[in-house]
Amino acid sequence: MSPQAKRHAVKHLITERDYSQRSACQLVGISRSSARYTPKLQPEEAAFKQRVRQLAYQHPNYGYRRIMAILRREGSDVNHKRVQRVWQAEGLQLPRRKPRKRRCVSRGEVIHKAQYRNHVWSYDFLEEHTVKGKRLRILAVIDEFTRECLALMVDRSITSNEVVELLDWLFLIYGTPQHLRSDNGPELTAHKVQDWLKEQGCQAMYISPGSPWENPYIESFIGKFRKECVDRYLFYTMKEARSIIEDWRNEYNQYRPHSALGYLPPAAFAAQQTLPLPDRQETITV
Repeated sequence: MSPQAKRHAVKHLITERDYSQRSACQLVGISRSSARYTPKLQPEEAAFKQRVRQLAYQHPNYGYRRIMAILRREGSDVNHKRVQRVWQAEGLQLPRRKPRKRRCVSRGEVIHKAQYRNHVWSYDFLEEHTVKGKRLRILAVIDEFTRECLALMVDRSITSNEVVELLDWLFLIYGTPQHLRSDNGPELTAHKVQDWLKEQGCQAMYISPGSPWENPYIESFIGKFRKECVDRYLFYTMKEARSIIEDWRNEYNQYRPHSALGYLPPAAFAAQQTLPLPDRQETITV
């Protein structure tokens, strides 16, 4: 047992079992001076604990490793063990994940896995409601290689024409991707969308019906988006929903450490990529 654990045992024997301090210390095997010792925190350690608590309350869905990445970004030379000790001592553990039903299917490598920025994009829809029960339709677009969220479009309904308008704007800003991965939703398989993508030189890749695991990057992103944004806020109006969701998108891109990117934010990781973007120049000049 560690000295701290022995002190806790002595305290338990005294308060719960009515042992004297001398008898409790003899039973546990610790001197009375050690049992009476109260650790004194150094000023820098107290400030460190306060900062960990502050970050944990600001970002309740971040684990200690993401908190460690933020602290290092702020200039603190800490390792994950030190942050984990404070995390456990302060009772900041995240709730346990609920077990998921696993499908008995073969899951191979992702087809046309992204190798560089603008190689493969993914997009998909999710649905939410305001407090009054009005429908909110959200279209998420990400770059699979950099994990950047390029857009989160919020509206009552989103037609294939609006999908084309959003993609047209994103192609002008970021360049034309080689592939665009999606499921078989009617707004994404519409002839207008397919014809427009062919004109832009972007190949549409549709996953097999009922096989969301073939589109893992957008599914993972939507899971994070639901947990860290949609499930945390009540949307009273569509305008409020757009503002909150856009703020979260900026935080996700610019601030949130991403474990798959070495705990860099997606925007910082994308800025490190020096490879030329395919067809970027041609797209801008059209």
